[in-house]
Amino acid sequence: MRYKLLLCGLLCAFCFKASAVTETVDSIDKKVHSIEGVTVTSRKIPSRISSSKPIQIVEKEDLERLDITSLADAVKMFAGTNVKDYGGIGGMKTVSIRNMGTQHTAVSYDGVTISNTQAGQIDLSRYSLDNVQSVELAIGESDDLLQTARNRASAGVLLINTERPHFDFGHNYSFRVRVRGGAFGLINPTIRYWQKLTSTTTFSFNGDYMRADGIYPFTLVNGKQTTREKRYNSDIYTWRGEANLYQTIKDGELNLKAYWFYSQRGLPGSVILYNNTAKERLWDEDFFAQAHFKKRFSDRWALSACLKYVHSWNKYVDTNVKYQNGKEIDVNRQNECYASATVCWTPIQDLSFSLAEDIAYNDLRSNMNNAAQPNRYSSLTAISGKYVVGRLELQAGLVATLMTEDVKYGATPDDRKKLSPTASVAFRVLNSDALYIRALYKNTFRVPTFNDLYYDKMGTVSLNPEKANECNIGVTWQGKPFKFTKYVSLTVDGYYDLVTDKIVAYPTLYVWKMANFGKVRMYGTNITFGSNFTLTKDISLLLNASYSLQNSIDLSDKTSLYYKTQIPYTPKNTGSGSVTLLTPWVNVGYSVTGCDKRYSMQQNTQEYRMHGYWEHNISLSHEFVMRSCRLNLQASIKNFTDEQYEIVKYYPMPGRSWTATGTVTF
Repeated sequence: MRYKLLLCGLLCAFCFKASAVTETVDSIDKKVHSIEGVTVTSRKIPSRISSSKPIQIVEKEDLERLDITSLADAVKMFAGTNVKDYGGIGGMKTVSIRNMGTQHTAVSYDGVTISNTQAGQIDLSRYSLDNVQSVELAIGESDDLLQTARNRASAGVLLINTERPHFDFGHNYSFRVRVRGGAFGLINPTIRYWQKLTSTTTFSFNGDYMRADGIYPFTLVNGKQTTREKRYNSDIYTWRGEANLYQTIKDGELNLKAYWFYSQRGLPGSVILYNNTAKERLWDEDFFAQAHFKKRFSDRWALSACLKYVHSWNKYVDTNVKYQNGKEIDVNRQNECYASATVCWTPIQDLSFSLAEDIAYNDLRSNMNNAAQPNRYSSLTAISGKYVVGRLELQAGLVATLMTEDVKYGATPDDRKKLSPTASVAFRVLNSDALYIRALYKNTFRVPTFNDLYYDKMGTVSLNPEKANECNIGVTWQGKPFKFTKYVSLTVDGYYDLVTDKIVAYPTLYVWKMANFGKVRMYGTNITFGSNFTLTKDISLLLNASYSLQNSIDLSDKTSLYYKTQIPYTPKNTGSGSVTLLTPWVNVGYSVTGCDKRYSMQQNTQEYRMHGYWEHNISLSHEFVMRSCRLNLQASIKNFTDEQYEIVKYYPMPGRSWTATGTVTF
């Protein structure tokens, strides 16, 4: 009996160990007994399922398996996004959430928002995916109570999270070399170095160079005649470097980051009839340094704070006989000083409050004659609360915005003061199943950019901010309906958004001027699906899909011919999907994105109709693990059906292309 009781005690003590077999010495007969371990597993409910806001996430592993190397291509996989791509590697790429406008979408890099007060839109082509851990899209805002007031003030946030250093093979360092080559003269070597300085301090450096001539063939249709042409002036040269210092402290961390980017590229012009000439060039240089500190002082108090300095420079050159000296040269410089602090207070277990304060200074200096040379001073204060009772989660918040400006030349706009409320709710229908109902309301606005206010002959200082109202209701579910599935997840969201005082370029007697003329109503459905199927012990299949139904109706002018028509460049139906087969020998990835017809102008007529398209991609990859390093080989074919299409009218996209990548990690 004594032996049996002792054996039962040992089983209870070690049943939660993760190892397969545990050895122990019996105190009676001094013999070694092997006891079979018990593995207890439970899948955590992802935030995209339990959140009261629509959230979509794509991880580093998924991006690498599908050989997605462009941030714009990664964003295209999300439901409810509209990416504008001006063609080629050097073309600008911007994102709009649910067609509310690019300026309503915030882009966050490791928790700190990227800004561009000159144009208000972020060019996604400036950021690499080589050191990115995940890309997340939050419509409304993310669930993080410690986020900045800037993020809360936006209609949606694209969050880019870089990879933190981790070490294999028992080393205190890691070195990776990656070389990517491909069609259209693409050469892209990158290096990554991680070093563990102390037990609590790590350092990382990422650097890359990319060049491509960007010359690719395309099909030109001119009436009944079809010819094969080549795209020129789409070359690009970029240098990028990023250094990070991570310091872990008790219940917190400090991250110091420095980032530098330089590019020289041609701007591929529009192809109208047989005119394929483009002589526009653009130089960009961006530098920023930021510090981000997070700490939990107790179960009740937590703090997140950041400081950031940004300097941006760009030069635009257009060679054309229409200019007095045969060339137009515009040089612009932007500076930003930004500080943010967020305090979170949890008075009781299920109730939390946060207070965020952001202050910023922005300026723009231009070489144009009589340029305004504006300075902007901003203050954003965000108060939010979260309460969880049983299966019900409630969140609410309020953002107060105050902005003032001064200029060197010309008039200044009035100060802007605005309160923007937010409310959301999520309810878990069944306690035993991850089935949720969620709803969201958010009111936001976007301030006119420096270009909207002061651009030569077009700017209007009397512009009002654009106002946006978002309404969303949805159902989310995740479960394991079959033995051969690790999980199946599904989200369905219906939305209704309204943008008023939309800023548009409006023709006056002599020139075009910026005006608050637009009003757009947007409604539709976003659906996402994901699953992981176990085919055999070593083979699994990953499926992901998204679909968007978008109705974006122009309500600006009841007397116009385009009243209640679909706004330009907005397809009603868009979708994407991916299939990844994981095997011990080779991983096979397939992805597809597409949309139906849309119109390049406000008039929805046959003359401005743009055909729909499907772009198919396939990739093969395998990783070899050696004694102290890993070798990953990958090859992919983009648009392997050689689909000829345009995202922006007269800017043809590349057809079939290929890339090959080799990565060695020590």
